Amino acid sequence: MITSRDTGRWVTPKGWPMADKAPHEVAAQEAFEEAGIRGKVSDKPLGNFSYLKRLDNGTSVPCIVALFPLLVRKTKTKFPEADERTRKWTTPEEAAGLVQESELKTLLIDFVDRFDR
Repeated sequence: MITSRDTGRWVTPKGWPMADKAPHEVAAQEAFEEAGIRGKVSDKPLGNFSYLKRLDNGTSVPCIVALFPLLVRKTKTKFPEADERTRKWTTPEEAAGLVQESELKTLLIDFVDRFDR
């Protein structure tokens, strides 16, 4: 989990679409830039969740996020947003308790349920 830059709430890394990258590739790039992690990202999302993104001008826009699982292979202490965010390792259950977005909570709990069967 990482903190958002504006409100400090706990979130998952995410970013805007990029014309030259598939969505899962963007997810892997954002995971490094925002959390300093590298690994193998799935090209299949766990699911989607929505939230309101606060822009620099103070307005908010609705966003739909595809959440891609990433098997972490390396962590870095130096990464582009290291001075702007806090990184915290948690279980998916703990992460579900930290996030505000109800749809994201559900995705995190469902992620655990997939492996408990």
